[in-house]
Amino acid sequence: MPSKTSPDKIIEGYLFDDVRVMNAQIPRERKSLEELLHEERPHVLCMDGSPHHFRKRELDNLSRMMTDEERHDLLLPILMEVASDRVEVIIRTRSGADAKVISAVLNMPVTVQDNKITIFRPQLQVIRKTLKTTTQYVFFT
Repeated sequence: MPSKTSPDKIIEGYLFDDVRVMNAQIPRERKSLEELLHEERPHVLCMDGSPHHFRKRELDNLSRMMTDEERHDLLLPILMEVASDRVEVIIRTRSGADAKVISAVLNMPVTVQDNKITIFRPQLQVIRKTLKTTTQYVFFT
C-alpha cells in the first residue's frame, strides 16, 4: 500500500500535460480494501479535491471474494486506462488481486503480463455495472 513517503507511481504517471485536466477525478492516493472496510464513510480524495465515495455493498462484495492478504493488497479504486486510439483497456496491478476481481466480474480468466491486465472495451460495461464505485477511468490521448 502506498504511504506518504512512497507515492503511488501508477497515479503519478497519469498526471502529465493536458491529460491532467481530464484525469482530475483520479485519487490523490488509493486505499486498500482492508482500510476502506474499516471506514464509516469509505472514500478517497481526488486530484481536484473532491471526495470519491465507495458503496459499502461493493466493498463487502469484494471482501467476500478476497483473502486477508488480498484485502490488504487490493488498492481502490481500480484504475482502468482508456485511450482513444486503442481497443484494449489496461489495468495496472502490483499484487494480482485486481486480476482476481476482474476475472470474477467477467466470469472468465484474465492474465497478468508485465504487471498489466488487458481487457477490451465491451468488457468495461460489465465491469462498471458491477463495480461502479470501486473502478475509475483514466484517460490517455
